[in-house]
Amino acid sequence: MRGKILNLLRSAGEKFISGEEIANTLGVSRTAIWKHIKDLRNAGYDIESQSRNGYRIASVPDRLLADEIKNNLSANIVGTEIYSFDKVDSTNEKAKEMARKENIPDGTVLVAEEQTGGKGRLQRSFFSPPDKGIWFSVVLRPDFLPQEAPKCTLMAAVAVAAAMRESGVECGIKWPNDILDTGHDNRKLTGILTEMSAEIDRINYVVIGIGINVNISLEEFPEDLREKAGSMLIAKGEKTLRVPFLQNILRHLDRLYLTVKEKGFAPIMEEWRKYSITLGQEINVIGVTTNEVYSGKAIDIDNDGALMVQVGEEIRKVVAGDVSIRPKK
Repeated sequence: MRGKILNLLRSAGEKFISGEEIANTLGVSRTAIWKHIKDLRNAGYDIESQSRNGYRIASVPDRLLADEIKNNLSANIVGTEIYSFDKVDSTNEKAKEMARKENIPDGTVLVAEEQTGGKGRLQRSFFSPPDKGIWFSVVLRPDFLPQEAPKCTLMAAVAVAAAMRESGVECGIKWPNDILDTGHDNRKLTGILTEMSAEIDRINYVVIGIGINVNISLEEFPEDLREKAGSMLIAKGEKTLRVPFLQNILRHLDRLYLTVKEKGFAPIMEEWRKYSITLGQEINVIGVTTNEVYSGKAIDIDNDGALMVQVGEEIRKVVAGDVSIRPKK
């Protein structure tokens, strides 16, 4: 109902619309409308009211509310359903729970103002303070085989990198999925974690979790993160409106996911290569589960998204999740 009220107020523009007209249009009482208007104000909407004239929207909050994200999104798959939360342990955990229990559809988005237990790759904790970033997960129910699912991580990285560059941030993708601020010492802006529930020959669901440092100042990061962590605020020197930025990411994800459904992942790989700051570089490969360390040149990614590293005359394949990549010093 609040979404319907917002749509009526938006359609009125600068004009006031009476409570009676809203009530008659939506088939509810004027008292119900007043209560919903009160709830919207409590959520941060500046709704002006005048006796005899009614209501109008003066301003909307910079909050990741489902109704605001849906407004003018025009989603095909990604973003057709959106759930917003003030605080969750992890949007990925919430998404997996809803995918299992509520059978939420392909392309559903869950976004939170704060995560208390956000996780990145290899169970590393992810700093997710309230109202400063974008912490969200996308549930996909694709018809491709389970072995294709890791490429969803590359797809998500391309979507975020494209949206960031369009917002004025110099950035690139460090293999496989970290988005780094190339204008400020390659500080990390984004983490992506893809998880899957599958059987041998079919995927039940894929959950792509994305955490983006948007309006976090350097001093707001924990001390142990300040040397490497970055944000769009640090990169641009000004705050970013989070709702339109998230909408742009979802539009890119929607476009890329449709491309995958029609043409497979090959076009996604090509876009990933354009954003890569790893390919062509001399790198160190450091084993996460072993003590193996070697140096080489990152020359390409293969059809599965694995990094191809030339070590002398040998080409070694590095699989996502097995290693971390760092620029060779």
